[in-house]
Amino acid sequence: MKESVTTRRAVPRRSRAFTRGVHHLALCTDDMKKTTEFYTRLLGMPLVHAMKVPPGLGTGPKNRGNPPYEEIRHYFFDMGNDSLLAFFEIPRGKEPAGNRNAIGAMQHCAFVVTAERFREVEARLKSQGIDYIGPIAQLPGPLGIYFYDPNGIRLEFACQPEDGETPAVIPCVTQTKAQARDELSTLPGVTPEWIEMRLAALPG
Repeated sequence: MKESVTTRRAVPRRSRAFTRGVHHLALCTDDMKKTTEFYTRLLGMPLVHAMKVPPGLGTGPKNRGNPPYEEIRHYFFDMGNDSLLAFFEIPRGKEPAGNRNAIGAMQHCAFVVTAERFREVEARLKSQGIDYIGPIAQLPGPLGIYFYDPNGIRLEFACQPEDGETPAVIPCVTQTKAQARDELSTLPGVTPEWIEMRLAALPG
């Protein structure tokens, strides 16, 4: 595998993003009980809010992008670092199963964990007889374990062993300008000026 990242590199101050990270990731299920059991007991994400969507937000004029079903369950789980994993419960049989490789779909969701938690989740998967792939190296630095939740959503638990109990995700994957420039130059229709603008946040 061609190395494309440099580990343990400090991210320049100018690269700080406008956003503060994920507030919540909203996914869909047709079995909230099974989903709640999986995420709370197996993956250790506490349930922090259980509700039904108020009337009129599913199909009425006040719909703000919710699934088009009235008064469906919407539960929130603590996935760490002050961010939430949420599920809408879609009425069974009303929607087709998703294709994770479709354009616009979510291919998989990766959660960062410490080295200790990484070992723990692998032990939990084994004890529950849940098939998984890994641990495997995706890039120089991180290891991943891949498996599916009860809804067919592909999940990954990612760990950076050399970071121990204080994983630093952005520094682990940050490239140098030269490394990123090589790849960006393969995009169709780009100019050198366009490439250099995209490289502004990376170290020399």
